[in-house]
Amino acid sequence: MTEASSDLNGYGDLARLPLFNEPPRSASSPTATLGTSVAALPITATDVDWALVSSLRARASEQLSQLVASDRGHLDRAAQQELGRSIVLDLIEAAMTEDVDSGHGAWSPALQLATAQAVFDALFRLGRLQPLVDNDDIENIVIVGHDKVLLELIDGRLVDGPPVADSDQELIDFLVFLASRSEVNARSFSEAQPRLHLRLDGGSRLAAAAWVTPRPSVVIRRHRLMQVTLDDLVARDMLSSTAASFLRAAVRARHSIVVSGAQGAGKTTLVRALCAEIDEWEAIATFETEYELHLHELDRHKIVHAWEARPGSGERGLDGRQAGEFTIDEALVDSFRFNLSRQIVGEVRGKEIWAMIKAMESGTGSISTTHAADGVAAVRKLVTCAMEAGPHVTQGLATSKLAATVDLIVQLSMVTTTGSGSAQRTRRVAEIIALAPGEREVGYATTHVFRADASGVAVPDVLPDEYRTLTRHGFDLGAYLSAQLGEVQR
Repeated sequence: MTEASSDLNGYGDLARLPLFNEPPRSASSPTATLGTSVAALPITATDVDWALVSSLRARASEQLSQLVASDRGHLDRAAQQELGRSIVLDLIEAAMTEDVDSGHGAWSPALQLATAQAVFDALFRLGRLQPLVDNDDIENIVIVGHDKVLLELIDGRLVDGPPVADSDQELIDFLVFLASRSEVNARSFSEAQPRLHLRLDGGSRLAAAAWVTPRPSVVIRRHRLMQVTLDDLVARDMLSSTAASFLRAAVRARHSIVVSGAQGAGKTTLVRALCAEIDEWEAIATFETEYELHLHELDRHKIVHAWEARPGSGERGLDGRQAGEFTIDEALVDSFRFNLSRQIVGEVRGKEIWAMIKAMESGTGSISTTHAADGVAAVRKLVTCAMEAGPHVTQGLATSKLAATVDLIVQLSMVTTTGSGSAQRTRRVAEIIALAPGEREVGYATTHVFRADASGVAVPDVLPDEYRTLTRHGFDLGAYLSAQLGEVQR
């Protein structure tokens, strides 16, 4: 047994506090349910002294670092958390003793539990954000300053949330700590590096900015719909069964698809549903800046190779790269030796579009996402992204490449309605556009296979002849033509 491991038993009976009398929570298990009062979302911690929690977290972190260092890094994460629990227990008991000695009275069991959980969450998890991330009724957390928190619920409602720190500086300090301690992909967050993109334990994605914004801004996206199918989305009124049959057949026929829409419109969810139509025996590779698809964790496919880009650190070398940098393009080049059936490139925001094009040129039936206001605008956006690679990429080259590789663009809409002091968001598939090389000045031709009707729902419009063959892959052509006729007669 190592020196640090033996110290695990030196803190006494871990069952002395309620927190340690139970197994540790998993990242996916909820700690609270969403009731009528949003203020009740966190643990019952209204009386928790958050300044004390911050102080105890710092002391626990220092003790834990010393013990882990003395063990020469032999403790794995689980062992470190067990050691951290014992340290927190010791510190909590010391704090309670100090309060009693000062005449403040003993802590109630509820306060012991709340404070111990808060310190542990601050040390190993997301601090005051943890109860929100654990709550399965919350999909997105939007923070603009420590006390301005908006929660987007899975039913589309937007409600106010509780403060996540006592000051903006405390929030920034915690984000710096969170970024530096990440074991999956540590990042720098400072005045020199004022933006942070981080994959959290459990799969959520955090984006943050400070110093270049009036107040620290944070968005945490939780991925609720993981094991999702097109039929599930039909049941949620995100698209019609006819549109679902078309997309299902397009995936099976290995057409390359780009899913576009606004931020938070459900692009990643739809890509997961599209990937669910890929045969389980096909070897898949995913390429992302931060893991969001999580196909490698869903056990739906036998073989999934998942690549995640890695930012470099320090000054750039003569080649313009930072030490340790690993790009999506490099991952894609490596992947061609992995005997793959499908290559799925995640979100396209800039030069990574060339990885998407390379994947689609291989004819594997790739799927990607991008941000755009409508389907045709998505094409223009992708052309712009391609031209960011450098002056050698002309508009004509970018256009011809995209027109020759992208088959379909699926546009998602997100509508926010307000009323009765609350807001609600509705997400739908609004357009499905077929893209092909064109002789016009723009260099490409678009056909609305499905267009948005007055209510924003995708309805049949014009079906190019080559897509009629999708019937052999399950496309319900009869339902399409019937609905198309109905739209004409209106």
